[in-house]
Amino acid sequence: MKQYYKLLLLVGLLVSGASCKKYLDVTPDNTGTLEYAFRNRNEAENYLFTCYATLQQFYDPTSNIGFTTSSEIIYPNNLTNHPLNESGFNLIRGTQNSSSPGVNWWDGENGGQALFRSIRRCNIMLENIDKPVDLSPAEKARWIAEVKFLKAYYHYYLCRLYGPVPLVKTNIDITASTEEVRVKRSPVDSVFNYCVQLLDQAIPDLPPVITNQAKELGRITQLTAMSIKAEILATQASPLFNGNPDYASMKNKDGEPLFSSTADPQKWKRAADACKAAIDACEANGLKLYTFVAPPTVGALSDQLRNELTIQNAVTEKWDVNPELIWALNPTFPCQGYATPRLTPKSAVNIFSNPSTFAVPISTQELFYTANGVPLTEDKDYDYANRFGLKTAGDADKYYIAQGYTTINEHYGRESRFYANIAFDGSIWYGNGIYNQDQAYHVEARGSGSLAGPKDLNTLNITGYWPKKLANYLSVYDDGFQSIEYHLPLMRLAGLYLLYAETLNEVNGPTGDVYNYIDKVRTRAGLKGVLESWSTYSKNPGKPTTKEGLRDIIHHERRIELCFEAQSGWDLRRWKEIQGVLSVPLQGWNIYESEAGNYYRPHTVLTPVFGLKNYFWPIKDNDLIVNSNLVQTTYW
Repeated sequence: MKQYYKLLLLVGLLVSGASCKKYLDVTPDNTGTLEYAFRNRNEAENYLFTCYATLQQFYDPTSNIGFTTSSEIIYPNNLTNHPLNESGFNLIRGTQNSSSPGVNWWDGENGGQALFRSIRRCNIMLENIDKPVDLSPAEKARWIAEVKFLKAYYHYYLCRLYGPVPLVKTNIDITASTEEVRVKRSPVDSVFNYCVQLLDQAIPDLPPVITNQAKELGRITQLTAMSIKAEILATQASPLFNGNPDYASMKNKDGEPLFSSTADPQKWKRAADACKAAIDACEANGLKLYTFVAPPTVGALSDQLRNELTIQNAVTEKWDVNPELIWALNPTFPCQGYATPRLTPKSAVNIFSNPSTFAVPISTQELFYTANGVPLTEDKDYDYANRFGLKTAGDADKYYIAQGYTTINEHYGRESRFYANIAFDGSIWYGNGIYNQDQAYHVEARGSGSLAGPKDLNTLNITGYWPKKLANYLSVYDDGFQSIEYHLPLMRLAGLYLLYAETLNEVNGPTGDVYNYIDKVRTRAGLKGVLESWSTYSKNPGKPTTKEGLRDIIHHERRIELCFEAQSGWDLRRWKEIQGVLSVPLQGWNIYESEAGNYYRPHTVLTPVFGLKNYFWPIKDNDLIVNSNLVQTTYW
């Protein structure tokens, strides 16, 4: 069986690389191999998992531009070792081009996967699903639904990157003429509508949740499909796709417009309805916002640390016991070592165990609210002008900042999500094998002589901030690195709540339901509701009472709540806000300085390069030569 299976994959690869058909759905001509692949249930199930195979590659954050281009994390480009594919991180340095595009999900190059090949596999599965004689009707219906979901998701992913893409509803026969193979782009609305159509067909035959968790976690459920449908419709309704004037002139060679010329507000209504349906289904099946429950190994916890662990573990908790998790992939998050600073003398000796090179810029830490639940620049009680002044931590700060340690004012008086998401010089790092809160480790990052400070060009953090949220508090970095693995969420309930609030605000403006779903997330974070926080503490108390003001708040809230989860980069694009975010230099601290007064001086570590053309990916130049019916993305 293995030899036949290898032959099947080889045929698929050969077909995918042939002339202009390399990214299209083309039926393999080895019918004997296909007959073997679908001769019985077991063989067909193997092929089902090949349809899932590309999806599982989405676990790698370095190939997810929602992660690498969000400005949340900077990865240095001057290392002497290169353990990661740096193509995605380098995109904000202006490296994108049409001769060899970075993170190319069209052809499967430079960190991307060949999604058209994946769609072809899905079509092969759907075309041959009737062949296994021992496949029960119920299982057959479920498999068809799973493959339709995958086919929809692959098309959606391509659309987010490239805008209008060819719709490959069925495989093109191997005997097709050259002209039949030369497909053209489909309008973005056609792509979104086709994805939703596939999901609507799939949802009734998917299980609501996975009951056989030992064998089936990671497979698609109704809740997954309904939530992704909501996300797809919200993306379609967003300014990047909904009447975007910047792409109004983009047309196929036959004159067919590829973007709608005017915005359709009804798209927000469709998205809001889909969000509410997904939320109702999730809650009916027992999903709820995560709350940390201390295991027996954990001692007494302050309210501060308990809130912090609630926020951190909403992402890093085991997926079979996390009531907030809607969807994650089977492979575990592979980069904890890049998010963890050195905390112990042994870890400073074993510096190659953890690179610690995921660096958070100052602008990302400043996203997080004050303890009053409003932005730093809006809090009337916050001394923003003196935020870089020095202060020594006292007893009241000891669960966030090491008592007696000197750091900057900006690190005090912040919301709990700030301390759960970001580690900084002097910050408490609860866990790492120590579960007595009064003996917790803290980060020492000033100068080469400090534990977490720069030691060489391969194990340094160039800003002095780490994405703490991406490290499980149970993982231990001491004499080597023993990680407790987790699955990075693709969708969790808090994100769905905020998506519903966003779509509902676009439909009706501020309403009680909009506030309610924002406040569910804020309450879990230990904050007061939007109206109370702004009316009490903000310099602009009426901001949440207008549609535009509340839109800004919701966008800000999503960037905080979903920080480091490979979401913000996508959100900023669909909102058409990423160009503004990447128009300012990204800064960090003077990491080689040991004295606080010298260390805490902002300096630029990266000046991003992002223009209007970078909202969508170029098609590779060679593909345009091979297929004369394709048009290049506007501005490329």
